[in-house]
Amino acid sequence: MRHRKAYRTLSIDSEKRKALLRNLAIALIEHGQIKTTDAKAKELQRFISKLITIGKKNTLSSRRLLLSRLPHKPTVKKLLIDIVPKYVEKNGGFVGVYKIGYRKGDAAKISLIKFQ
Repeated sequence: MRHRKAYRTLSIDSEKRKALLRNLAIALIEHGQIKTTDAKAKELQRFISKLITIGKKNTLSSRRLLLSRLPHKPTVKKLLIDIVPKYVEKNGGFVGVYKIGYRKGDAAKISLIKFQ
């Protein structure tokens, strides 16, 4: 049973999972939308929502915290300048996950994740 589990492990160890989420977040911020598996999209939704919430403060400490979570300066700059100002008044629902079907090779559920 999955009672009281905090996150999806995605069947990989913690360092690889952190790297995967960072790379997916960078791709989402740069391109605006990406296609990935359903489980990865749901975890990425949690990760990006936390980053946007941190960025809404727009202080030096929040910028440093974002850089520690997402160590790619151009992406953090784009997040703070282009994306976060759209969501200053919103309390949640920054990212939407839309199911688009199944992958042909292994029939994995594929979802489109993009900013609302």
